[in-house]
Amino acid sequence: MAIGIVQEETVDDAMRSVLTRLLAEGVEVSSKRGHNVEIQGAHLVITNPLSRLSRSLARGKWFSCLGELCWYLAGSESLSFIGHYIREYEKEAEGDRVHGAYGPRLRGERDQLRHVIDRLREGPGTRQAVVQIFSAEDLRDGCKSPPCTCVLQFMVREGAVTLVVYMRSNDAILGLPHDAFAFTMLQELVARSVGAGVGDYHHIAGSMHLYDAGRQQAKHFLDEGWHSTDAVMPPMPEGDPWSSIELLLKCEEAVRLRRDYSDSMQRLDPYWADLVRMLAFHRAKKESDVDQMRLLVNEMHCESYTRFLARFMRETS
Repeated sequence: MAIGIVQEETVDDAMRSVLTRLLAEGVEVSSKRGHNVEIQGAHLVITNPLSRLSRSLARGKWFSCLGELCWYLAGSESLSFIGHYIREYEKEAEGDRVHGAYGPRLRGERDQLRHVIDRLREGPGTRQAVVQIFSAEDLRDGCKSPPCTCVLQFMVREGAVTLVVYMRSNDAILGLPHDAFAFTMLQELVARSVGAGVGDYHHIAGSMHLYDAGRQQAKHFLDEGWHSTDAVMPPMPEGDPWSSIELLLKCEEAVRLRRDYSDSMQRLDPYWADLVRMLAFHRAKKESDVDQMRLLVNEMHCESYTRFLARFMRETS
């Protein structure tokens, strides 16, 4: 069963379309991870990649999405890093190492993300600005966590960066919101790095599926109804973002390890400082520090974040 092309403005709208079709038309498949329904060759187009964060409390994984992005940008494969945000990685780890981690593949010794930016600066019309995630090594017997993502291709067309992502496998309820967030953030980072706008985001999955264990979550999400189409995240500041990213990663580590980060925080633009506050809110939430959570909400610059966090505190208390 093929889904064809689904074009929506926001990640919420794209998820709603995909989940509706999976529940109605998905073909039953049995895999080593359990029974699921599947659509082959799913092609989603999100026309406003800045609408990358779900407004749904049921699927609004704001903290884990941001933590996972930092994990990627830091080039890390550490379980202790990502485990602070996503416990499920414990199932895929080999000691403190997650073999399928995207960070070393994106930002390792051969920094593919930097290579892509250089290629696009040299020739905006290039079709060679490709990041390879899945490799031949991932086919070896006993590989515990082969990457679901195969390649990311960045293209500058009509003054904007388009990103096309191909995935061999994608869980529509667990993986899709995280992948759409991280990859559209990379898309915007590349766009700022080359002085271009942000174009469409294309998300192609050989197998888009929903496991039986995720059906209740999917139905809960669909029962919430349509969400706002307003862009959740403000646009990234103009100019090269990499000095800000380095400060963001320093702050993330300090927040996670309970260290002082005030000096780095003072040097950040409000856009990036708000992301640090989101990470700090997650830390305070884990520690049930309600006073600190309230303080961070009040310090936010972005009204969308303030509204979501206030609603989160109200409806999860």
